[in-house]
Amino acid sequence: MENKALRILEFDKILNTLADFTGNESVKKRILNLIPTSDLGEAQFLQNQTNEATSMLLKYGEIQNLTVANITASLKRTSMGSVLTPKELLDIARVLYVSRNAKRYLENGDEEYQILGEIKNALTAIKPLEEQIYMCIISEEEIADNASGELSSIRRKIRNIQGKIKEMLDSVIRSEKYKKYLQDPIVTMRGDRYVIPVRAEYRSEVNGIVHDTSSSGATLFIEPMSVVNANNEIRDLRAKEQAEIERILAALSAEVSEYKDALSANYETICELDFIFCKGRLSAKYGGSEPKLNDKGIIQLKKARHPLIAHKNVVANDIYLGGDFDTLVITGPNTGGKTVTLKTIGLFCIMAACGLHIPANDNSQVAIFDSIWADIGDEQSIEQSLSTFSSHMTNIVNIVNKAGKNSLVLFDELGAGTDPIEGAALAVAILEYLRLAGATTAATTHYSELKLFALSTPGVCNASCEFDVKTLKPTYKLLIGVPGKSNAFAISSKLGLDVNIIERAKSLMSEDNVRFEDLIGDLQESKKVADEEAKKAILLRREADELRDKISTQKQMLEDKRQKMLDEARREAKRIILDAKEESSAVIKELNKLKKNASKLNIDKSVEDARSRLRKKEGALDESFSDVLKKKSAQSAPKTVKVGQSVEVLSFGQVGEVIKEPDNDKNVQVQIGVLKVTVKLSDLRLAEKVNEKKNKKQEQKAYVGYVSKKMDIKTEIDLRGMNLEEAMMETDRFIDDAYMAGLTQISIIHGKGTGILRSGISDMLKRHRLVKSHRLGMYGEGEDGVTIAELK
Repeated sequence: MENKALRILEFDKILNTLADFTGNESVKKRILNLIPTSDLGEAQFLQNQTNEATSMLLKYGEIQNLTVANITASLKRTSMGSVLTPKELLDIARVLYVSRNAKRYLENGDEEYQILGEIKNALTAIKPLEEQIYMCIISEEEIADNASGELSSIRRKIRNIQGKIKEMLDSVIRSEKYKKYLQDPIVTMRGDRYVIPVRAEYRSEVNGIVHDTSSSGATLFIEPMSVVNANNEIRDLRAKEQAEIERILAALSAEVSEYKDALSANYETICELDFIFCKGRLSAKYGGSEPKLNDKGIIQLKKARHPLIAHKNVVANDIYLGGDFDTLVITGPNTGGKTVTLKTIGLFCIMAACGLHIPANDNSQVAIFDSIWADIGDEQSIEQSLSTFSSHMTNIVNIVNKAGKNSLVLFDELGAGTDPIEGAALAVAILEYLRLAGATTAATTHYSELKLFALSTPGVCNASCEFDVKTLKPTYKLLIGVPGKSNAFAISSKLGLDVNIIERAKSLMSEDNVRFEDLIGDLQESKKVADEEAKKAILLRREADELRDKISTQKQMLEDKRQKMLDEARREAKRIILDAKEESSAVIKELNKLKKNASKLNIDKSVEDARSRLRKKEGALDESFSDVLKKKSAQSAPKTVKVGQSVEVLSFGQVGEVIKEPDNDKNVQVQIGVLKVTVKLSDLRLAEKVNEKKNKKQEQKAYVGYVSKKMDIKTEIDLRGMNLEEAMMETDRFIDDAYMAGLTQISIIHGKGTGILRSGISDMLKRHRLVKSHRLGMYGEGEDGVTIAELK
């Protein structure tokens, strides 16, 4: 791929932004020399790298600083037996530290990220060597005392001797004898020797070695003879110190040499990891997403945003090329966004082929091309005597000769800079030639001939950049499928050009051109209206879907509620019958017992009468509840119903209002709350009047008692002010009512007080047959002053 196209499409600016994310010079160099691949598999692998890095950055935060020095030369020197400097050893320790921490960071996504998982496995943690280097070397200029026992001993001796020398010299400068000979009463150093400043005229009075003279010559820096031997001893110790340091560095260098292969692999892996995470950071900066890649020349960009335009100014556009058409002709006003569209197409293809995410919505598609060619901008050359047209044509000739199948070609103002008729004809011929060669092409133009060419040629599509005539400003919106209208007359009129001049200009245009421009204007308006209608249709469809889901949910809730009510009614009826039978059996047993104990009394007949009445009552209860459950369906369906009439829908167990009378198939539309349903006439029963309902409730009290209770029952009871016995009776009654009303959770307010009510109620709930569990209230529920009970 030509570097010229990369420069024209400003890919170098993207690379500069990418390079700012790394502190490694080798990675920065790699980034600045990055070129797109033409291999689909390789491009997809590079995209997968970016995906994993972006995902890890979002999930686990930023990875630690991966900046390391290039240790390749140092490792090579160790293999030849050289001794490394403290700086080189610290650089190696830094590589080990970064490797260890990067490995730990990557373990977060060990199973989730395949590529980064392999990179993690390539990193080797050598903590003993890392710690040994950091223990021995404090900085590039300083070796630690505890690097070895010998070095520590030598430096201790040096410090002791230095202390003695300072004491001896301090006694000299404080001495009354030497005080008048000194320029200043201080001890200083010249070279590595301790000296005192002596006035030049008293040189003969101080026995010692002169090491330096001040710039004025008035002061001599003399080492007194009394400390010469001590200074010589320090010099010898310094030599031993340096020899020991060399030995320590040699030992560390030898140990580094043993791990040179692992260290070299660590360095290369860190650089690779840094490069991958730079791509992830760029994706986050641009709000990028992974494009779907193909090698079929198909480009589908959704809400594409040029990355070099400020986020607050950029206009997102849908751009399509390839598939149904392989050539896109873009028209529109100057500075309207045509060139930006071309650059977006080319730049996104280059970024995708380099494994970079593109600033566009998810599920965008980008093709991987063998080559990308661009002729954008004015490359007029005075030195080569090239005009604007000549410079463009020189570039175009090169493109036409080299572009072929699986090439992307981008032309800005194709055919411009020469006679319009000849330029338009030349532009059409070039586009036809590139189509035959199998290239995918996008070109901008102002020529009407190219608009007609796109309208009349299969596989060629018009597009335009929208322009708002009212504001005289482009909207930068790309309209694919609609050619751009020339707005010269409208713009001139808005700017105040005399109307007579504009009318004269219109008269000079051919009738066909006028009709064509009017047709384009109509197409643009139709496109705008169609887009607005499409947006409204999407909103309406979304609302319809939401309403349908809501109705479906409500319908299911009604059905569940109806079934629950029937199940509860059956359970309640069965419970009442069983209670009645148990009660009757107990009475009969008691009567039998009385009969045996009172044989002398004439109560046989009374006992038998009581037994008979109880059995009849049992039978009546069975029949009454059986009738209650069947009565609804036994009622006859109405022959017809009218709009506004209240009816009961048996299949829903709900009362509604007729909103549409029966049709020929006896289907009736009924409104139940917010739900409109269509049911058969046979599924309806006339709803009783209010007084009839009251009578019916009295007749069927055993069956529907729980319904009224469910309507009246509260979810809490307040026991404050009652004694324990009263509270337990009221609570027992309240639990029975709540259970029959179908409540699953109740609140019992007993207050905090002395805790007698709370303790007594808690003991009662533990033994109650209808209570599943209970607990004290939490914050917002009343805390210790309330007990929350869950019913079975």
